[in-house]
Amino acid sequence: MKKIVITSFMLAAVLMLVTNCGGPKKLEKQAGMEEVTLPLSGKEYQSDKEFYRAKGSGKSPDIATAKKIALNNAKAEIAGLINSTIKTVTDNYVNQRAIADAQDFESKFESLTREVVNQQLVDVSIIGEKLFQKDKTYEYWVAIEVSKKAILDGINNSISKNQKLAIDYDKKKFEEIYNQEMQKMEQQK
Repeated sequence: MKKIVITSFMLAAVLMLVTNCGGPKKLEKQAGMEEVTLPLSGKEYQSDKEFYRAKGSGKSPDIATAKKIALNNAKAEIAGLINSTIKTVTDNYVNQRAIADAQDFESKFESLTREVVNQQLVDVSIIGEKLFQKDKTYEYWVAIEVSKKAILDGINNSISKNQKLAIDYDKKKFEEIYNQEMQKMEQQK
């Protein structure tokens, strides 16, 4: 009798578990809600191991102003992405090498890379754009990219001009860590 009760209880528990944990459930549409697809949001507009990419939008009654706002927003986004990647790479690089004044090196290196990023953002490539008009307002969307190689070359060139940084800089090691981070970015898609 005791075995039957225990067996029945276990069977009931298993059935509850199976019916309640029936796998992922589809997100139901909420009343009055509609899914919206953002412009320029396809895979070809996302960063990968070769390019940093970002998109931005801007609204204005004037088309030129809407374009400027969108481009500035996209550049700010791409600059943030590049700077966070460089910060991670620099941290990993410093941790893997014996650098006398690591904190000073990191600080100067990050300052230098910000300058490089600002220089590179002058020559971004526009890879997509969309223009919408509602009433008398324009909404402009833009997607931009900058080459990973251009950023890395800019960093290498700037470091070669800075004697103090050049002493502690191992170009090959930095590129190796940089490429690993870019690979991680590719895999996160």
